[in-house]
Amino acid sequence: MTISISGFTFIRNGIELGFPFEASIRSLLPLVDEFVVAVGRGNDDTLARVLAIGDPKIRVIETLWNERMSDRGFVYAQQKMIAQYACTGDWAFYLEGDEVVHEQDLAAIRASVEKHHANPAVEALVFDYHHFYGSAQWISVSPGWYRRECRLIRNTIRTYAPDGQYWLVTSNHKRPRNPQAALANAHIYHYGWIRRNEDMQKKLDQVSKYWASSTAVQVQYSQFDARALKAFTGTHPQAVHAWLQTGAEQDLRIDPAYQPTRKENKYHLMRRLEQWSGLDFSRKHFKLVA
Repeated sequence: MTISISGFTFIRNGIELGFPFEASIRSLLPLVDEFVVAVGRGNDDTLARVLAIGDPKIRVIETLWNERMSDRGFVYAQQKMIAQYACTGDWAFYLEGDEVVHEQDLAAIRASVEKHHANPAVEALVFDYHHFYGSAQWISVSPGWYRRECRLIRNTIRTYAPDGQYWLVTSNHKRPRNPQAALANAHIYHYGWIRRNEDMQKKLDQVSKYWASSTAVQVQYSQFDARALKAFTGTHPQAVHAWLQTGAEQDLRIDPAYQPTRKENKYHLMRRLEQWSGLDFSRKHFKLVA
């Protein structure tokens, strides 16, 4: 029996907001049987860029965003589910527009799907994350950044997204719960926080609108707790190499006079406790069962 996998995502104004969405889509195409992209009507040529990838696996759904929806990012959930509900595979693989899969992990992901497909207790696969910050040479290790998240879920169970990041499962119309999951034994490479600083500000300005916030956070990559950073020693996915040269910040220089916030000091203490105890205090939207 062949196990089918659908890929899906949503994107709007991907060029204007500095998303490496083309690299994201291309990185997953070798694994999936189809890739559904919900492209919102916007101000740039995002739709044309998606179509120009030219792969017959890609199926585009043109959408119109609800500009009045400002409740906790639910407009992102709406767009995510428009794409997922159009998927036809046994499993559905969600990638955000700034997330990329490494070609060296594709075989391991397929093996994890095949290993757990026959076990209905496993509803999703969880990926480890590389959260790049400031430039492609640095990753965040703070427990304030989720270290693992579901990105592959059975497309034959009742699920919905409360926002763009994660899923909830509903069983027999009961109260929703986190998916039961197993490890995918692979990474997601998250590049959102190394896009050009001005593009990141545009993105945060948009996010604030859909999270009922009248004032967007003002971001400068140099204003960050250096204790939460670690040098990245691996390799980047081939699909994102070109974007790293043109769409990403090339160098991170932390302001030596920067004073960590109360929240950053809290996360630093939590990480010290993690190192001492071996526990992981980062947020989780899943329950490991295998």
